[in-house]
Amino acid sequence: MLRRVLGGRRGGALPLRPPARAAADQTPPDLARERSKAVTSFYHQPAIDIAAEKPSVRLTPTTMLYSGRSQDGSHILKSARYLQQELPVRIAHRIKGFRSLPFIIGCNPTILHVHELYIRAFQKLSEFPPIQARGDEARYCALLRQLLEDHKDVVTLLAEGLRECRRHIQDERLLRPFLDKTLTSRLGMRMLAAHHLALHEDKPDFVGIICTRLSPKKLIEKWVDFARRLCEHQYGNAPRVRINGHVAARFPFIPLPLDYVLPELLKNAMRATMESHLDTPYNVPDIVVTIANNDIDLVIRISDRGGGIPHDLLDKVTEYHFSTAEASAQDPRLGGPFRNLLDLSNSGQGGPMHGFGFGLPTSRAYAEYLGGSLCLQSLQGVGTDVYLRLRHIDGKGESFRI
Repeated sequence: MLRRVLGGRRGGALPLRPPARAAADQTPPDLARERSKAVTSFYHQPAIDIAAEKPSVRLTPTTMLYSGRSQDGSHILKSARYLQQELPVRIAHRIKGFRSLPFIIGCNPTILHVHELYIRAFQKLSEFPPIQARGDEARYCALLRQLLEDHKDVVTLLAEGLRECRRHIQDERLLRPFLDKTLTSRLGMRMLAAHHLALHEDKPDFVGIICTRLSPKKLIEKWVDFARRLCEHQYGNAPRVRINGHVAARFPFIPLPLDYVLPELLKNAMRATMESHLDTPYNVPDIVVTIANNDIDLVIRISDRGGGIPHDLLDKVTEYHFSTAEASAQDPRLGGPFRNLLDLSNSGQGGPMHGFGFGLPTSRAYAEYLGGSLCLQSLQGVGTDVYLRLRHIDGKGESFRI
């Protein structure tokens, strides 16, 4: 598939070169054949096919928590060796997913760029020598940091690429399995890599990325402040947020995925509230966040008075590539689309989501990956209640795996 496309790709920058031959000896058909071989060998490496057939070994957060410390520091080398075996397998699975995309989508330059990022990551990780000593592990950490940086915009790139292909996609729901798997697999790999890097830090109440005494109230307050600053910058005001329920709850949990989902849900609630009260922007109803903690899971309800979601749109807002932001961007009373306001939102987790139609569906996919769910209840004409349910990592029920 990709051999036909890349022959005419702008720039043609591939990491492989044809075997050395004198230019004068190569006719145009020869050059085309050599380039075709180079492209094929880059996109269809036997090592990727072999790795893609191996099963992924997913860990429970409890395993990560209790294996994250040792008297002699041996846990760091064990963690690095696990990642060295596991990450190439997971990346190979995702490369296989890109190969299975419809031809017209896989050919898109932006999607192709993400595909290439995964292939290069596989090469770098597979070529890394066996980790035997602390020096090897330190170099492996440097590679992990580089790859985390290289892949930080993958979610935005996927959104842009699929938006560019939109006219060729008759049913966007057909892409949901690919996107769910790609985004949650990316989250899992980033969590594992970040956990290993964080094992080197001595941070109170943390083992790697796992907070041993997470306060959901404090985490919510952090993202409320962030979302209110963004909202005030755009609208001149922001709804107050009241937090009630089990506000004193503390338990072991991983804040990283919540650092994506919470600001996404809060800014949606604030935007809906402000845009449904444009004539009275300094007199808007509060948003209420309720925390419910039990021995199986954590439930966070976010209730707004933003007018609710129209009946004909309710089933679509958690599907990819649908965004109510596009309609609000047309309102002349707004100083510009809310998208401009949120360009900084979640930059560490994957870039701006608003306007691409990826915010709520990605939050839903993350919640399901973590053994939970994301549900919306709309009171049309009044407001919306969003229920985020996440399974405890040490609760009575079976924990999720990363």
